[in-house]
Amino acid sequence: MEYTKYEIARILGARALQIKMGAPILIKIPKGVTRPQDIARLEFEKDALPLTVRRREEQNGG
Repeated sequence: MEYTKYEIARILGARALQIKMGAPILIKIPKGVTRPQDIARLEFEKDALPLTVRRREEQNGG
């Protein structure tokens, strides 16, 4: 699935907060990576995030 830059920002922010609050990390992280934002980005790149995006259908007309 292709994500917009806004969806990516929302996904990464939500996941980073989960990690910061003690959620388990879902991938093996490289040595030296400790920031929740960086861990969330790595999980996103490896398609390991337990999050989904639900989009509303666009409304046609006025």
